[in-house]
Amino acid sequence: MTHKPKKPRSEADAELEREIRKERKFSLGEAIGRLAGPGCMKGASPVARTQQAAAEIQHHLRDRLTDPGGVLAEVLVRHIQSSDLLLQNLDEDPLAVLAQYVRRVLNSPYLLNELVRDADVEWGRMHDERPIFEREGLPPRSDDPYTVESVRIALLELSKD
Repeated sequence: MTHKPKKPRSEADAELEREIRKERKFSLGEAIGRLAGPGCMKGASPVARTQQAAAEIQHHLRDRLTDPGGVLAEVLVRHIQSSDLLLQNLDEDPLAVLAQYVRRVLNSPYLLNELVRDADVEWGRMHDERPIFEREGLPPRSDDPYTVESVRIALLELSKD
């Protein structure tokens, strides 16, 4: 790695820089940038790749997921964000990872039940009510916003895109 010698700055340039900095508010991001030096973030995003992927997935779900209870998309993003599937495929299109995750959930009764249970818990937390859980062998309650069948249908519709 070669180091370029610093060009001497003119007094006018230094004065202009002091004037500009005097008018700006100091931020943590600016401090980190100054410590790292010029060009350290060249071409890179300060947002982690997992967060970028989660944001893209969340945006897609907001537009295309049928979610009358309003929390299924959030729970899905949380599950995907912590999954090995996303972490092992960060270079892949996040929507392709979403499609793989949805297929995985639809093919696993256990994962589907866990997703529904987490959606029920989040719905209860959001509405400050007790969650409504399905009970095995009994028909779902009519006021249950997330049943295994309703989530399965929502995921099937999502996977058609």
